Amino acid sequence: MALFVILITSFMIAFSGALMPGPFLTATISETSKRGFYAGPLMIVGHGLLELLLVVALMLGLAPILKNDTVFGAIALSGAFILLWMAFGMFRSLPSLQMLTTSEDVRRGGLIATGILMSVANPYWTIWWATIGLGYIVHSQAFGLFGVLLFFIGHILADLVWYSVVSFSVAKGKAFLSDQVYRSIIGVCACFLVFFAIYFGYSGIEKFMLLV
Repeated sequence: MALFVILITSFMIAFSGALMPGPFLTATISETSKRGFYAGPLMIVGHGLLELLLVVALMLGLAPILKNDTVFGAIALSGAFILLWMAFGMFRSLPSLQMLTTSEDVRRGGLIATGILMSVANPYWTIWWATIGLGYIVHSQAFGLFGVLLFFIGHILADLVWYSVVSFSVAKGKAFLSDQVYRSIIGVCACFLVFFAIYFGYSGIEKFMLLV
């Protein structure tokens, strides 16, 4: 019963977090509109692989390093750069963008890498894992490795469910979108990425200022 509770509570907390808008959601909408339904699930594969490595690292004692202000600031500024780079690419492609009606453009490796980049670009993702995530890992460890495994399964399953729903909705809606509306959606997504980049950049600079 306790193991089932770990699985369910992990799923619910992760699902609540997945529902919140952020750069990963923005990138999922953008990539799905260009590449189709599989964009969301494939990005979650990249996200999940990175989280698996992070869970292992946290179990080995990485948490204090992730909570360090200098590390947070460096991650935040690096993330801001990544988001600005992605936004620039989206803005640059706007004049020639066309709605694709086939799945030929699905590059699995590229989408998995995008999932990893979007995770790394968000400094609050690492802080969540160094605090809330670590607490869950410690609790799950009381039930051995299987407890930690159930925690991770519940967590990543929540992300997979939500972003699959998002991808499915966007992919189905493509049939009703004109190229102009499509370009507008990509433009709005790019603007959101710029907003998150500014926010992350400011957060990083603020952390470094506290060290002066």
